[in-house]
Amino acid sequence: MPPAAWEIELFVDSLAGLAAATRRAYRTDLDGFVTWCARAELAGPSQVDRLAVRRYLAHLTTRGYAAGSIARKATTLRRYFAWALRRGVVDVDPTRGLGTPKGPSRVPHVLTEAEVDHLFRRERAVEPADGLAAATEVRDSCVLELLYGSGLRAAELCAIRLGDLTDHDRRLLVRGKGSKQRLVPVTEPARTAVDQWRSRHRETFRLLAPGGGPVVGCTSDDHLFLNRRGRPLSPRDLRRIVDARASRPTHPHELRHTFATHLLEGGADLRVVQELLGHADLSTTQRYTHVTRDRLRKVLDTAHPRA
Repeated sequence: MPPAAWEIELFVDSLAGLAAATRRAYRTDLDGFVTWCARAELAGPSQVDRLAVRRYLAHLTTRGYAAGSIARKATTLRRYFAWALRRGVVDVDPTRGLGTPKGPSRVPHVLTEAEVDHLFRRERAVEPADGLAAATEVRDSCVLELLYGSGLRAAELCAIRLGDLTDHDRRLLVRGKGSKQRLVPVTEPARTAVDQWRSRHRETFRLLAPGGGPVVGCTSDDHLFLNRRGRPLSPRDLRRIVDARASRPTHPHELRHTFATHLLEGGADLRVVQELLGHADLSTTQRYTHVTRDRLRKVLDTAHPRA
């Protein structure tokens, strides 16, 4: 356990506005730094100076950490020491003005039109008498329509409640990162699929729980999507759904990348795409413009006689 001098629990509590996964990442990064400091005989944050931070980052480099991982851990330290300075735990922030390597810019993978078509093509006949199989097909189609049609993150889709569809199902309330909420439009195919799932098939999954009802301690009653155990759909369940329909192993987040790229290729304004995706910073959305330019370049190279 880390020494009390670091006040890690109080620091993590101060991150209440961030997503749970983000708070866990900050906690893990800070625990690693505290462990390193203990070996260096630095008993608390007040004993950490700029040189110690630089040595720690160099240590991570020698251990083979990627530049992106080191940059993330440096961000954790910046946030922690800024918090410690405000609380008076330290007199000087040792991370102020600290430079760190930036990770390589990762180009999002975008599905081709053929790969998107394959996701929505029903190649398996479902017997009407098989209620579970039919319900599964409807649920999976609904999930894919929302991922691709509204650009949702996996966690956002899994968190959808029954009452989150508004204006006759034309808009969806989405709970994004950092407890931020936004309203996104819902496509006509998605509305049709949601209505079919909600009115005819969701109950089939809900009754699969032991005893023919909701699982004790489970809040599946108000979640829109359920798995075959009658529990709220999880990101792992979502990955299985996408993989089962895809022509190659595909992460659900790739549908979000594809949604954004196809909008920009169709002439959508960058700030509109930013709002639809729920990005706080426009620079995050701008990476899709690079993808679009690369795709247009490939089209030109392959289709133009003088390319």
